[in-house]
Formats: sequence, C-alpha cells, structure tokens
Amino acid sequence: WHNGTNKITGAKGIVIGTGFANTNSIISAQGETTTSYAAGLARAYKGGGYDDWFLPSKDELNKLYINKVIIGGFVNNNYWSSSEKDFEFAYKLNFTNGDQNANNKVNVFYVRAIRAF
Repeated sequence: WHNGTNKITGAKGIVIGTGFANTNSIISAQGETTTSYAAGLARAYKGGGYDDWFLPSKDELNKLYINKVIIGGFVNNNYWSSSEKDFEFAYKLNFTNGDQNANNKVNVFYVRAIRAF
C-alpha cells in the first residue's frame, strides 16, 4: 500500500464515491504515479484505453466483493482498498470470506482498479 515509507496520506474516505479522491491523496503524498504501490498501480492501469482508474474505497471494495461472481476475475485473496486507517494501517478485504479490516501498509495484497461506481 505504501511506497517504501509509512506516512499519513489523508485518504480517509470509506463510502462509495470516495475512492477516486483517496487515490489522488495517496499519490499526492506518496509521489509520482508508479507501480510500486497500490494506488499508483491502480492509476497507472490503462485498461480499455482509459486513464481514470483508481483504487476503490473500503465500501466500494466491499460492493465488488458482494458482486464478485457477476464481475469475475477475482482470486480468493486479500485486496487493498484506498481507505487509510492511520499512519501504519489501511483497509483490505479478503475475497475468500469477506473479512474486511485494517492491515499494515507494508503488506503486499492484490489490487483491483475501478473507474466509476
């Protein structure tokens, strides 16, 4: 989730509609868009020729989990959200069982970029 150093990014939005702003906050705090951290990876994605992809917020990610069979392409593992809890933790969701909690930003989890909700 982080880009080598834990820091507060201001990505506090958790509800649907806040993932885009969270991603912008993370990238602003972490530096230039790069594929070395979750939000940078989501923003760097160019699927379908679009360049407005972002890391979903906690609630947006949960909506993806609820509809994972319809959407498809998920693995049974943890995915990062763009919602930050504090200096050291951000929220992730386990796509095996729906468990959603804060986890240390240094962990490596899957990323699923989205465009709009």
